[in-house]
Amino acid sequence: MESEVVRTEMVLAPTLPFKKMQTADKYPKGQSRGRQWKHLRHLLQSADASSMPPDRPNYMNIQSPPSIYPPKRYCDLTGFEAPYVDPRTKLRYADPEVFKQIRMLPDEYVQRYLALRNAAVILR
Repeated sequence: MESEVVRTEMVLAPTLPFKKMQTADKYPKGQSRGRQWKHLRHLLQSADASSMPPDRPNYMNIQSPPSIYPPKRYCDLTGFEAPYVDPRTKLRYADPEVFKQIRMLPDEYVQRYLALRNAAVILR
């Protein structure tokens, strides 16, 4: 049976298409590795904002229409997203532990937190 085995030569491509190419083969020494970051100064020079229409947003004119999504509300103490509002002080909070801290705050501190958010409310 072994004498009947026929020798054949298999022809394979030098690189298989499903294998990732090594970076050393893709970028020989001295060549750039692709995309590079540009500083704002370079972006402004390449954009040439004077040739664009004035109503189109660009790096010189950062005016855009209002967002269609509702504004995010953040906790006044921690800075995390705040799904809750204290009905007595109107401060926003993220979890029950922060709520306990808000209830222990003196009224003058609560007024300062509200003033930071431009939502000053006179507490009674």
